[in-house]
Amino acid sequence: MKQPIDIVNKTKQIVKKHGGDKSALIAILQDIQEAFNYLPKKALTVASKVMGIPLSRVYEAATFYAAFSLKPRGENVVKICKGTACHVRGASILQDKFERILGIRPGETTGDGKFSLETVNCVGACALGPVVIINTEYHGQVTLKKVDRIIDEINKEGAER
Repeated sequence: MKQPIDIVNKTKQIVKKHGGDKSALIAILQDIQEAFNYLPKKALTVASKVMGIPLSRVYEAATFYAAFSLKPRGENVVKICKGTACHVRGASILQDKFERILGIRPGETTGDGKFSLETVNCVGACALGPVVIINTEYHGQVTLKKVDRIIDEINKEGAER
């Protein structure tokens, strides 16, 4: 069983790693999100205090960038590109399939915390459309059959851990 991470101490370590530098706010938020898979309110409050900047400024950065999430996310984040090239190549059909398989809609996380589903406007890989990103791995020219393989592969990896 995984031990819970101490949000306060881990956040202090992250801020310290960046020297508490106010100009490193985005990098600090990235590291916090990497540590917790989202930006917990407690971590943002600690970062604000340790860095000596208003909490409103921390939230301003955290909510401006779509890459940040203030809600807990699943162990595996599935992002479906909905840009024009991906859309005309069937991204909506892929989204429907992921929704059926995972039992969630975009912006939601499965009850077991294994998957979150998101849509993004464009990932800049139009020639590979439709594109699905699992965590940081890009999958191009995704078909309905590939969706099954992608999910099966993730489930198999999870079972091996």
